[in-house]
Amino acid sequence: MKQPTSADRRKFLKTGGAVAAGILASGAMPARASVTTLPALPVNARTQAEMPTRNLGKTGYKVGIFSLGGQAALERANNFDIAVPIIERALDLGVNYLDTSSIYGGPERWSEQYVGQVMKTRRQEAFVATKTKERTRDGSMRMIEKSLKLLNTDHVDLWQLHDVGLPEDVDAIFAKGGAMEALIEMHDQKVVRFLGVTGHYRPEALMDAVNRYPFDTILMAMNAADAHIHSFTDQLLPLVVEKQMGIIGMKVPARGRLLSSWTPPSLEQQQHSWEGSAIATSPGVMKMRDAMHFTLTHPVSTVIIGCDNIAQLEENVQIAREFTPLSQKQMAALNELAAPVAKQSLFFRFTDRSRG
Repeated sequence: MKQPTSADRRKFLKTGGAVAAGILASGAMPARASVTTLPALPVNARTQAEMPTRNLGKTGYKVGIFSLGGQAALERANNFDIAVPIIERALDLGVNYLDTSSIYGGPERWSEQYVGQVMKTRRQEAFVATKTKERTRDGSMRMIEKSLKLLNTDHVDLWQLHDVGLPEDVDAIFAKGGAMEALIEMHDQKVVRFLGVTGHYRPEALMDAVNRYPFDTILMAMNAADAHIHSFTDQLLPLVVEKQMGIIGMKVPARGRLLSSWTPPSLEQQQHSWEGSAIATSPGVMKMRDAMHFTLTHPVSTVIIGCDNIAQLEENVQIAREFTPLSQKQMAALNELAAPVAKQSLFFRFTDRSRG
């Protein structure tokens, strides 16, 4: 049987959405169409020796507990000389999951460009996850078509609905002509392997989304301050554990705002940033080791963290390598420690603007 080419796969992007629309309207589960054949799951031969691994839900993938986020150095413009070596070094250190998105790095989608540069030669070493923030089928189809091109691949391992935070997000996604049609269509055509949902603004919308469709994964904000404001760990986490989803933790150090080593930018800089709705006047309260180990003690599959340089990356991998679960007493102490900086550490729950 002839193996499909990239052009064959991309041809599916131009097909109609009638089948997916009918599935959503009827509430029926999508059929697992066998239109094309995906390659075997990626394998990074270094992962098992370098860090603990966990099941990515029911996907069958064993993911290292530290994964590389697609922001920080990976979203800055014209940053190939720094971003690409970070990705290469991550794979060398056993990282086997790479996170990116169609909105990281602005309209030029720098993050996908950097990942794609590495995927030219190392595609089968990394589980590649990207996202669409479009709420319509057609908009999402345009996003995945461009993602495949920039990532230098003919398939994506995980395609996610980006930043689901409000009831209207969920309603739009699941409406006729909504983004869910694109996700189901691309899954059934084997252009994407698994489907996921992401969010960090409010837990209720994510709970609604995962109750409407059996997503394979959820990417959710989880850090030591979470319990203090619109907690995701109270109701959302038990729900997705019950559904046996792959759970990816993000916002672990809150863009540094949870860390004692962080220095708040000037008031003027913060006011002009989308993080400015939660003005910070003091450093954080803990070390990166505490922040990461706190999140990893929860039933997550992995955590994604963006890195500014290779030294940060290597430190994070070392922290993951040395992970042992915290006791209930240690967890409670870190939770209490984070209380005074909870708002600045959960800045993403105080803004409706381009929540990344």
